[in-house]
Amino acid sequence: MRYGVRGTAWAVIAASAALAVSGCGPDEKHNVENAPTTTAPRTGSVGACPAGSLEVTARQAAERPDGTGTGAAVVAFTNASENPCVLQGHPTVAGAGNGSPDRNRPLKATPSGSARPVTVGPGGTAWVKLTFVQVQGEADGFCASGADPVAYPTLVVGLPGSGRHQVALDDGQFAECDDTVTVSPVSATEPA
Repeated sequence: MRYGVRGTAWAVIAASAALAVSGCGPDEKHNVENAPTTTAPRTGSVGACPAGSLEVTARQAAERPDGTGTGAAVVAFTNASENPCVLQGHPTVAGAGNGSPDRNRPLKATPSGSARPVTVGPGGTAWVKLTFVQVQGEADGFCASGADPVAYPTLVVGLPGSGRHQVALDDGQFAECDDTVTVSPVSATEPA
């Protein structure tokens, strides 16, 4: 009888150790498909998203200033890696220098809102919104300031610790005045 109790105790200890190593209890399952892909800040050792792990796209924003130019754009950063990573901060923005990085034209970026780290799971997306000084009028348009409007086929958008990314709009060009842009911080919620 003593041997049977000892054998049962060892079996319980072995089963508990196996569950601890697997990271789940008897009724839990590893189901990554149902896990959230983009979350609010998380503690732990999740590092910044490396530039090479991000797919970056841009579209015109639904909510933008009155005028005939782009007005505002939403830039999406999708984690194409197999590991969660963190995006954070306000972006830097430059008009891409058609064929030469030396011709990039930095825009004066004015941050809006508080920046918080956003953990992005595999396949998850985080966003920033860029709001430009809007081009006015028809045809070539004009700037209210008297400056000439500028149109860029692509922008270079950078995030702290996650590199710079050249991105085009899904429809049209980035048209702006005065080489200034208001930038939102990285967000887990897609802006309008």
